[in-house]
Amino acid sequence: MNLAKDNGFSPKDLAMTGFKTADKILSSWGCSTQQNQKILKLSKSSYHKYKAKPETTKLSDDQLERVSYILNMHQALRIVFSNPANVRGFMTMKNHNDYFAGRTPVEIIESGKFADLYEVARRIDALRGGLWG
Repeated sequence: MNLAKDNGFSPKDLAMTGFKTADKILSSWGCSTQQNQKILKLSKSSYHKYKAKPETTKLSDDQLERVSYILNMHQALRIVFSNPANVRGFMTMKNHNDYFAGRTPVEIIESGKFADLYEVARRIDALRGGLWG
């Protein structure tokens, strides 16, 4: 599926809007610039270029998928929690579920590994259905 073509958006528009939105969400979760770069798999120079000139944003399919996971996690948290502080704070709360083992979701995704981002996103999505495991 080509998200850009299917929705009438240009790939450039998707990249620019996706980057800006994901960066804002990550920052609201308390992530540092360095964490944002690792999670989104962006070099320091590209990250700062995109911040200064969003219209120059170019993201690979991998990076777009990472953006998608960030957006989906944020949406799931907004559905689960009515309190904005919980929506923002959940990602930095220590979690004692077996998978998290006392770590915060941000601690896991800041590894920059796609599999970690996927697994955390899958588990946060499960919260929407009242499932946790």
